[in-house]
Amino acid sequence: MSAKVTNISKEIKNPRVRMAPSPTGYFHIGSARTALFNYLVAKKYNGKFILRIEDTDKERSKPEYEADILDSLKWLGLLWDEGVEIDGPYGPYRQSERLDIYEKYLQLLIDKGLAYYCFCSPEELEAKKEDMMSRGEVPRYDGHCSNLSQDEIKKKLKNKTPFVIRLKMPEKIMTVYDLIRGKVDFDTKLIGDFIIAKNFQSPLYNFSVVIDDHEMQITHVIRGEEHLSNTPKQIAIYEALGWTPPIFAHLPLILNPDRSKMSKRFGDVALKDFRKKGYLPEAIVNFLVYLGWHPKEKAGEPINEILTLNEIIEQFDFFRIQKGGAVFNIEKLNWINTEHIKRMPIDELTSHAMPYLREKFGETLLNDIEFVKKIVELHRTRIKTLAELPEMASYFFVLPNYDVELLYWQNINKEQLLANLDFIYNLLLNLDERLFTRQQLEALIMPEAEKRGRGGMLWPLRVALSGQKNSAGPFEIMEIIGKNESLNRLIIAIKKLQDNTNN
Repeated sequence: MSAKVTNISKEIKNPRVRMAPSPTGYFHIGSARTALFNYLVAKKYNGKFILRIEDTDKERSKPEYEADILDSLKWLGLLWDEGVEIDGPYGPYRQSERLDIYEKYLQLLIDKGLAYYCFCSPEELEAKKEDMMSRGEVPRYDGHCSNLSQDEIKKKLKNKTPFVIRLKMPEKIMTVYDLIRGKVDFDTKLIGDFIIAKNFQSPLYNFSVVIDDHEMQITHVIRGEEHLSNTPKQIAIYEALGWTPPIFAHLPLILNPDRSKMSKRFGDVALKDFRKKGYLPEAIVNFLVYLGWHPKEKAGEPINEILTLNEIIEQFDFFRIQKGGAVFNIEKLNWINTEHIKRMPIDELTSHAMPYLREKFGETLLNDIEFVKKIVELHRTRIKTLAELPEMASYFFVLPNYDVELLYWQNINKEQLLANLDFIYNLLLNLDERLFTRQQLEALIMPEAEKRGRGGMLWPLRVALSGQKNSAGPFEIMEIIGKNESLNRLIIAIKKLQDNTNN
């Protein structure tokens, strides 16, 4: 009895969904979005999120890629309920550990006459393809080996003739009811008998994914639109085995700014590259959910685009996913990231910032966590990504090195600058360290700055403290680095001016 694909209800209850990446490269931003939508479906509709690793491509699969997948999902906060690293009733969860299961079903299909050995050589297949194309036909396998007798098959197997295993594809119009795209028809005559395994120990994607999804009781297959063309092949396998297919849902493509399919041509696409650039996981999740989905607008209420993962789950409605492609807008990502940086609790933000600071300054300069927190807090409104922080805040950790010319403000001469810095130095020297706060420092220095000229006093002070044209304000810097270090940096600036003979 074959399974029949019928129309589906727009209702999701207790789903079992999966993320099944192949460890053949670093975790892609598109895969991250797919994982996110599967995770949201599981959490919103009281279901389970399963992680399976499809590593049957022995040549391209590598342990470091699998490690990157697991680490990326954990970093995003998309923790799975069952799968790799977590015991579950339907394991193992790596395809390389399930080869005996695939072999069983391959043999079953052959025994039933629904699949067969194909001994055609690559040269023969290429010749058939060219012949069909010359006649204006869509290239497909002509089914030659499906007509071999049992004796012929036994003889070729005994002689160890190389073979693949093909599924007999019934010729019909196959209708798929996609949860996002609606009714989709496929003419299976254009597909032909397709390969499901290179041999009994080397199943191909379309076959192994069906076996795994069935055995793991997956109810909804949510994946990118690029997999839509695989769906009729997979349904044919379900039908051959007499199984009911899961419900399919194909997410819209992620597009480059020119509306082409997202690719490396427009920059990095691996999630690790976005991590390296200093994007927060909360911001990546927030951004990715908007690539194809938006929350329902409430009358009289402005849309809050900055959402935590828990807030996304609360507002999530699967049936608001759009069909059309979603443009990857880096400016939008940058804005979302800055907003999350501004709003994140300081302890959490500092924890995220520490790896970037460690990479530049090592561990010894970061022992005082309260000191680091103050620096992060000071710069959270000044940075787009955490990767900008080490350079922007470098003067807090190492003595700034700058050219004396930077101390000069417009047409103010050396003598005036020296007088201004001397005044500030003596003012600070006599200030009780307990009063060394931004408010107190500003109250002491600003009245004199108003008399002498703000630029002529505050510019060289800020440069003396930071060594930068653009930095935090001098009072904020002095409060963080303290009295002794502030005085030390003023001394260095004064000496630079004194030694400068050009002005």
